[in-house]
Amino acid sequence: MPIKILAVGKKHEPWVLGGIERYEKRLQKPFDTNWMLIPHSAKNGDTARQDESERILLRLKDDEFVILLDERGKLLDSPALSQALLVPIESGKSVTIIIGGAYGVDKRVHQRAALVWSLSPLVFPHQLVRLILSEQLYRAQEISAGRPYHHV
Repeated sequence: MPIKILAVGKKHEPWVLGGIERYEKRLQKPFDTNWMLIPHSAKNGDTARQDESERILLRLKDDEFVILLDERGKLLDSPALSQALLVPIESGKSVTIIIGGAYGVDKRVHQRAALVWSLSPLVFPHQLVRLILSEQLYRAQEISAGRPYHHV
């Protein structure tokens, strides 16, 4: 079962699409991905956050292992990310990664997440997060397979 990525926003912009495709072509089961894009809410602020969060929650199944990307989340190095992905995969759980919208997600999504992960304490544009995530999934795959892509 591919890793499902729920991302609030428009389709991949051309400047990022080539990079995402580069890594996705290299991803093999169980690290292959399936992107589901959720349109931005037409609302603003807290109302947008609630609207987008509701649409995210509707796409989650009870048995999924959910990872939420949030700059206030846990910082992981690449080997720790690889392990964090392998544990649920090896136990037969589906993995879903959430990239929220411009206003973030509400507490219901935070509570649903098994892991709240921060790429960095910096805030990145959503399109760039998609590319970084794609590369990190590829890196996690290579680490788990013991291949030399990741250098310590």
